[in-house]
Amino acid sequence: MTDVIELAGAAKRYDNAGTPALGPLDLAVAEGEALAVTGPSGSGKSTLLNLVAGLDKPTEGAVTVAGERIDRLGEHALARFRRERIGMVFQFFNLLDDLTVADNIRLPAQLTGAARRKAAARADELMELLGITRHARAYPGRLSGGERQRVAVARALVNRPALLLADEPTGALDTASGHDVRELLVELHRGGQTLVLVTHDMALARACASRTIQLVDGRLSLDTRAEAVR
Repeated sequence: MTDVIELAGAAKRYDNAGTPALGPLDLAVAEGEALAVTGPSGSGKSTLLNLVAGLDKPTEGAVTVAGERIDRLGEHALARFRRERIGMVFQFFNLLDDLTVADNIRLPAQLTGAARRKAAARADELMELLGITRHARAYPGRLSGGERQRVAVARALVNRPALLLADEPTGALDTASGHDVRELLVELHRGGQTLVLVTHDMALARACASRTIQLVDGRLSLDTRAEAVR
């Protein structure tokens, strides 16, 4: 099976004389795998996510995503790579409040140069899949937290990314909305989407992930695989 993520001796130092915030770390994530990244605050979870997303570069080692050595890419190439190959979902949604739901979802496709009609068709497909078609012309501020997170997931998937990254995707939601988003992530994984989920919520990790790692002080302390995602 092809690896979508491969870290080889990857480390990140924010202080050249200090202990690394992460690593050195060797880690491979296979196509179709759902990986939960857990650990206490300050353990390196966000640093790992930033390296995989190309938002930060390792101090040493290599980071390969979808067959591309992203640590070697310049800023322009990295931005294009993220738009085309990586979908990102955040705790606080990061939607544009002055755009409708449909326009928020279409935007990444249009930024990659997709024809307007093609982007609209893909957005319609995702809204139907995620049960938010009735909100197409609404603005995000009028939606519940769970509905906004579904819009954020649709936006992240519009370019059919090789990898979906989710950073505390239920952290800002109430219990019912968090359950809905959890079920959505389970369905995406069952459909073959490669997923990396950063979370403090072990119940979310158990429900959604086929594999869970724990970071402590920037090092890998636990790596376990689930028998199956329910």
